[in-house]
Amino acid sequence: MTLLRRWMIALAAAAALSPGLAAPAPAAAQGQASRPEKPAVAQLAPAAKPTDSKPTDAKPSDAKPADARAAQEKAADAPAEAPTPKPQTPISEQIKQIRAQLDAEKADLDQREQALTHRELNKDDLAMVRDGIEPVADRLRQVIDQLGPRLEAAKERLTQLGPKPKDPEAPDVAQERAQREAGVAEIDDTLRLARSLLVQSDQLSDQISNRRRAAFTRALFERTDGLVSPNLWMRAASDVARDFKALETALTDTIAQGQRRGTPFNLALLALAIGASVALYIGRRHIAPRIGHRGTSAKEPSRRARVMAAWRVFLIGAVPAVAGSFVVGYALDQTGLLPGRLLTVAHRVVASLAFVAVVEAMADALLSPDRPAWRLVGMSDATAERLNRVVIAIASVIAVGRTIEGMNESIAVGLPVTIVTKGVFAAVVAVVLGEGLRRFAARAETDEACLGPYVAADSGTGIGGPLRIVGWVVVAAIGLCALGGYIALSSFLIDQLMWTAIAAALLYLAIVSVDAFVGGTLQDESRFATALQANTGLRKRSLNQIAVLITGFVRVVLITAAAILLLASWGVDSTDIYASARAAFFGFNVGGVTISLSTIAIAIGLLTLGILVTRTVQRWLENTYLPATDLDPGLRNSISTVSGYVGFLVTLALAFSYLGLSLEKLTIVAGALSVGIGFGLQSIVNNFVSGLLLLWERPIRVGDLVVIGDNEGYVRRISVRSTEIQTFDRSAVIVPNSNLISGVVKNRVRGDRTGRVAITVSVLRNQDPVRAAELIASCAKTHADVLKEPPPRVVFRKIGDPFLEFELIAMITDVAAQLKVQSDLNFAVFKTLSEQGLIPNLGPGASIVTVQGLDTMQDALGQIARMAGRPGETVLHPPAEPRAEAERRRQPETVP
Repeated sequence: MTLLRRWMIALAAAAALSPGLAAPAPAAAQGQASRPEKPAVAQLAPAAKPTDSKPTDAKPSDAKPADARAAQEKAADAPAEAPTPKPQTPISEQIKQIRAQLDAEKADLDQREQALTHRELNKDDLAMVRDGIEPVADRLRQVIDQLGPRLEAAKERLTQLGPKPKDPEAPDVAQERAQREAGVAEIDDTLRLARSLLVQSDQLSDQISNRRRAAFTRALFERTDGLVSPNLWMRAASDVARDFKALETALTDTIAQGQRRGTPFNLALLALAIGASVALYIGRRHIAPRIGHRGTSAKEPSRRARVMAAWRVFLIGAVPAVAGSFVVGYALDQTGLLPGRLLTVAHRVVASLAFVAVVEAMADALLSPDRPAWRLVGMSDATAERLNRVVIAIASVIAVGRTIEGMNESIAVGLPVTIVTKGVFAAVVAVVLGEGLRRFAARAETDEACLGPYVAADSGTGIGGPLRIVGWVVVAAIGLCALGGYIALSSFLIDQLMWTAIAAALLYLAIVSVDAFVGGTLQDESRFATALQANTGLRKRSLNQIAVLITGFVRVVLITAAAILLLASWGVDSTDIYASARAAFFGFNVGGVTISLSTIAIAIGLLTLGILVTRTVQRWLENTYLPATDLDPGLRNSISTVSGYVGFLVTLALAFSYLGLSLEKLTIVAGALSVGIGFGLQSIVNNFVSGLLLLWERPIRVGDLVVIGDNEGYVRRISVRSTEIQTFDRSAVIVPNSNLISGVVKNRVRGDRTGRVAITVSVLRNQDPVRAAELIASCAKTHADVLKEPPPRVVFRKIGDPFLEFELIAMITDVAAQLKVQSDLNFAVFKTLSEQGLIPNLGPGASIVTVQGLDTMQDALGQIARMAGRPGETVLHPPAEPRAEAERRRQPETVP
């Protein structure tokens, strides 16, 4: 029993090494307890077909009616309120067929659910149970999609009858109401059953996925004796003799099989296959460099040339090796020279050789250790050479290990020998990888010591620090698992290491190819890009944007495919990935709201189409229709702006309704956003509401001349957030709408476009003010832009010394000509007053200087002059001056 248990553990650990989903134990090791469960699972296949489970009695029975007179008497004896039942409609017949189909689907799902109650189910049994669930779920979704609109239509017809009154209603109305209520209830019950069965199918799929993941995890983390355990080595040594005897028996069987099947035709076929395989393996090493066109003379090949050369090197190095291994394996299968158990070993050998060849070809394509000019990955020559050797060494160790493991399986060696073999090869892989990482670090230190100071240009030519750290972590994990007894986990990590490296290399090569061919073709000055520009009229910048979008989309697809391949090796089934992608695309419920990528994509398409239609209509209004009307520019701008926002809101409502967001749900979202609006978005909301008020009340229109603070200009555009004003220096001033509503704004053309011009004129004091006012007014009256009514008038502002100050006020026809009219009036007034002598001509360089503050000095000099004119007379007090003379002296002295 102990040996049987260890044999089961060994096979479970071996199954965990495959990239796909590992089973908890092989079928042969399940014992007699699992045999009664096989028929229960095997019976699921016929039940998965809906066509076999449809009843044949779905049609209504053809019952003959009774005698007409008897039917009339029976109807007369019946109460008046009881309506006569009508024959069944085609809709009811369809509902019956759907119910029969749902009953069959329910029986199928119940049978599969009953099969899952058994504990000992391997991965094949679980796969059989799950294979029939997805078709059932698809049929249930079709039924739900079919019944949903019917239920809504039936409810709408029932709603048209109105609520049921308290008083008895007419018999025909009561009969119609009863039929419609029965139809609604029938469709609703069928739809509920379909949704319930769909939930049951999803739950069954989840249960199967959980059980498969649990089996994979259980087999992966199964612990045995580690390499450091003496007991393991002692038991392995005790089984060596038996294992050698089994190997001897296998070789004897092989010789006997070869003697029986060793006909000349079979031997010739096998020899021909081996010769062709050897020729392919040898030829790829000598022919590949020539066909790859990676010459040593090329100094700076283009990126596209390097990518093409990498693909050629990879395909020429990998395809012949795979073909040669396939030819040998096919010949062995056809000739039958090897027994069945050793045939598996032969297939493992040829597959291992092909695996090493593929890894070598991939490393040569990307790293190109002997031709640096053709290298796709940026690194130094020494780093590329060392990395190439490490990758090939690890692939060779893995190939040898898998071959020996296949030999152990074929001769059924003991469990301790299997554990020792797997553990030793895992430790060898860890040692090889660790030695490679150590050589990278040692060579870097040697280079630094020899070359002297650190050179920044060489910083990106080696293996980066994070990548080396990840490598050491993998080495430690593989080594510790092998020593600690987690042999299956260590082998799994080795497989993932190589599988991830190959997937990453292929992904990098694919991405570089897309960038070189797609992006380079559209972005560079290629013939295709030039022809595309000439034929489509696209700009080079647009082509660059298209190239970026295409390459980005292809990158996402490639990365997704690589992620799916990597997840498959971690026990994630492709069915789980497909189901998750399907659920994400077709919809999943979150808080009562169905979210699906397809619905979101269609809603975005509707929103984009609606915005395009709105912009087209708005542009037609602005450029075609509204200019042909008599509306003023401000009203035309308001109509165009409002139509644009109305179209946007209608489009937004349609997109939200297609997403399934009703007004109640939008109200909840708006309530959740109210706090943010109250604190952080209040200024935006304020400007938005102010913009609506401006468009509705129109106190300011497009084309108005307004003054806001220190800015004066014409209104060019009014939106719901801000208003654009163009000043006289051609500057655009963006004013928030809240400032226009709550602030002080001067609108010079609010009522009409008439304006007011005021100029100040100074005339000498010795001139007649009445004549001066008449001359100034006559200049305004003769101007063409000055209104006759009201007539221009002159205001006598100030009597100064030595000027009289006048102000000319005139009303003009258009306020836009205010500066022009003011300038014209200044020229005319100056010319008229100069010709009449009211403004003296001072001559070139002449000026009038007014000196103030000399009153005291003037009084003192006058007093001294009077005293000097009367000798011998003492003047105690100066004579009093008249008041007018004193006032005259206080005025500033004007010196011409």
